[in-house]
Order: sequence, then C-alpha cells, then structure tokens
Amino acid sequence: MSRLPMAIGHKTCFHSYKKLMVGALVGDQNCRYADGVFRLLERVEYRRAESEEDRRAIYRLRYAAYKRAGTVRVDSSGLFHGPFDNCPNAWLIGLYIDGDLASALRLHVSGSPIVPLPATATFGDVIEPHLSAGRLIIDALRFVSKLEYSERHSEMPYITLRPTFLAQEYFDADYVTAACLVEHHAFYRRMFGGVPWSQPRQFPYFNRPMAFLGYGCRAQRNTTYVRYPFYRSTEAERARLFARPSAGCGSVMKAIGREVESELSGAEVAPDSAKASSANVGVRGGSVQSSIKRPA
Repeated sequence: MSRLPMAIGHKTCFHSYKKLMVGALVGDQNCRYADGVFRLLERVEYRRAESEEDRRAIYRLRYAAYKRAGTVRVDSSGLFHGPFDNCPNAWLIGLYIDGDLASALRLHVSGSPIVPLPATATFGDVIEPHLSAGRLIIDALRFVSKLEYSERHSEMPYITLRPTFLAQEYFDADYVTAACLVEHHAFYRRMFGGVPWSQPRQFPYFNRPMAFLGYGCRAQRNTTYVRYPFYRSTEAERARLFARPSAGCGSVMKAIGREVESELSGAEVAPDSAKASSANVGVRGGSVQSSIKRPA
C-alpha cells in the first residue's frame, strides 16, 4: 500500500520546477519522473490541518518559504496566515514524508458568487462571471515546501499538486485557478495546460506581482490522467479529505455555495463502497493513505 502527500513551493521549489520544465519536453524523462513520484508517494501521507498545532506548523512553513523567496515582509511571529485560512470553503492540507511536514497547500472551492475565493480580491473581474454562470472553481494557492525536501526530491511539485486533482474529481469542478509568481508561469502552462486568465497583478500580502492561470477540468482531465497516472484516486480517498468542510459550516454544500448534494460527483461514499475500500485506504482522522499503486 502506498501512502500519499500534498504541497509545493515558490522559491523553495525553484530547482524542482526547473527540472520538471525540462522533463516536460522529453517523453522518456516524463516516464522516469512518474516512476520516481510513485516511489516517493510510498513514504507520503496527506493530512488535513484541523488542529491548531497542525495549522501553525503550516503557517511556519509558509513564512519560511516566502521569506526565503523574498515575497513577504519580515514578521517577528514567524507565521504567515490570514482570514481566508479560516473560511468554511477552505481546505488546508499538509504533506508528510516519513511523518515530517514537507509541504502544504490550501484549496478553496466555490460554486457561487456569494462564497468568496481568495483570488477575487485581485482577479474578481475575471472569476466572478464564471461563478455567476454557475461554474464551480477550485482556487489553489499557498503551495510551499520545506527547502531540504524540494532540493532532495525533484518530484515534490507533482506530489504537492496531487490533492488539487482529488478535489477536481470530488467536486466535479469546471476550473482550477492558481495565482503564482511570474517565473513559475511556464511550469503551469507546460505541465498542465494552464492558460493565462489575466496579466500579472499585485496580490495581497505579497510584494511581487502574481500571474493568474486557469485549468479547464473537463477539457483536460483525461489528458492529465494519461500523462500523470499518479493523479488518479479512489472515491473513498477523495471523500476522506473533502467530505467535511474545514471549519464553521456543517454542510459541504453550504460551504461551497451549492445546496443540492446531487450536484457533487462522489460527495458521499456508499456504505458498501466504503466498506469494500477500507482494506485499501487507511484513514486516521483527517489523513489519507492512498490506495493508488504504481503501474506494473
């Protein structure tokens, strides 16, 4: 059984991004990286940050990564967090390698203009028309990695992004959006087909402009899974991470602005299905050990 992860970084993952951008141009190298990702995933665990201790660990990791990248101001608290961390439609997820927090990310999900996404503060004119049209968007951000892991494992960007693709399936999303440093723009375009939704703009809490890209889930899902088979997941695995909102709301549907449960794909795991899957998926609170195996 292989365990599973979650996270990415800005400056801390620069070397990993550079290697992966080169790998995107060579098919054989992609295969080698995929094999490396599966091997690393065997040591990884995804964990929802539900306790204050887990959240503060992620806030410290963020601050260290952003300070090293020169994207935030020095703060004596050594923490980087904000109001959006406590939104009901936010999922904070840590990636643990051999039990050590190696990276983290935050996902926001919205299917309605009344449920805010962090990107709306800067790119509201771009996002809000999609939400008003009834489209469901996952806003992925706060990708950070511990420097020692991003230097040691070029696969970190892959395993960091994986929870985004679990969420894509669970919520049957239309789009994934990401605000990223301009120098990471090429990574998202080459590796995942992300397209610019806006020119770079100044982003809250950061002292450098951020690019803004969108990924069309329905148009690109199958191609992504063929190219990156480790992004596939089981229904039970997805439910363990996303079946409950992070805070302050009893219903996932209410948290994301969708009141009808049938609108979600995989919103519930049937008792028989969950029971059948229990032999393959190990769950401990808000953590997940993936049942995805390396292809023979």
